[in-house]
Amino acid sequence: QVQLVESGGGLVQAGGSLRLSCAASGSIFSANAMAWYRQAPGKQRELVAAITSGGSSNYDDSVKDRFTISRDNAKNTVYLQMNSLKPEDTGVYYCNADLMIRTYYGGTYYSREMNYWGQGTQVTVSS
Repeated sequence: QVQLVESGGGLVQAGGSLRLSCAASGSIFSANAMAWYRQAPGKQRELVAAITSGGSSNYDDSVKDRFTISRDNAKNTVYLQMNSLKPEDTGVYYCNADLMIRTYYGGTYYSREMNYWGQGTQVTVSS
């Protein structure tokens, strides 16, 4: 079963740092684009940062110069280093990835791209 498993959330004071990890597991050939989203209470889910398989990244303006997204292609893992955290960064952080998965049909293995979400990890920043 293919899944994304996140870790690293928690409670931190304003100005502190956290590092989130998201590992893809299962019958995977590779990971294409990977991203982090967050959802604050009462708000819609929003894109925080994204990274391509080649390492190109983009960020929401609210986190530029504070957050860094990176990945380890050998481990199919994406990270989010969050520095100078603010109370408004509080929310549930979700990992999202386009994965090339292996499927078996009619005696042959195929690869196809599918999009997956992690279960979410809570980040709480106190003032």
